[in-house]
Amino acid sequence: MSKVVLVTGASRGIGLAVAHHLLAHSHKVVLVARAAEPMAALQKAFPDQVAYKATDATDYAALASTVDLAVSTWGRLDGVVINHGALTPVQRLADADLDAWKRLYDINVFSALALAKAALPALRASKGRIVLVSTGASKKGYASWGAYGSSKAAANALVQHLAVEEPDIVSVAVAPGRVDTDMQKQIREEGASGGMDAKVLSTFVDAYADGSLSPPEKPAEVLAKLALEATPELSGTYFNWNDSHMGAYHWS
Repeated sequence: MSKVVLVTGASRGIGLAVAHHLLAHSHKVVLVARAAEPMAALQKAFPDQVAYKATDATDYAALASTVDLAVSTWGRLDGVVINHGALTPVQRLADADLDAWKRLYDINVFSALALAKAALPALRASKGRIVLVSTGASKKGYASWGAYGSSKAAANALVQHLAVEEPDIVSVAVAPGRVDTDMQKQIREEGASGGMDAKVLSTFVDAYADGSLSPPEKPAEVLAKLALEATPELSGTYFNWNDSHMGAYHWS
């Protein structure tokens, strides 16, 4: 049966790749991102499977309305992939710009909460899934990533609490690893000036140079299938996209 999945950060990178996987398997998607053009192109290619809304994730009312878009278009919502996020500010704690930290938390934490809250009634009805794209930095400290890492740790905790409070919804947090996306480019370009440890930064630079960054399509496949089929025993957990128990979450 065709399902309906809402995907944020869907105009590029992992989010766009998640959308492609779902569409290739005849599912329907509601796409959310700031940039309309890539989403409009997908809707043109898949007119019966795509709805979209161009909005900033921190416009909580607009973000919540995307749930209404799913339900009004297809009568249901089966999964939500919370993929949008930001890295900036990259700065040491001693130099912390508190307003910049608050803006990051608006993007990485409060918009995730706003969307999850809006989606709960529809997901209760469908016994659906929430898949939050997390990061290894939520579990391990990196110099100058305090804002990013702590915000994602808070988002992981949100998933844990959703699992306890909403037993009919499977909620998971998934780290996609080092993926060849714009965020990796930002790390390479801003890491040094932001105070990242030189040895750590070099591992990111080297991973790009030697081609060892994952293409978005790899973790996106697992994220897409989790949004459709994540099992109840996973609810409330954080894991890596390529952990051994993720073997079942591949189409190929």
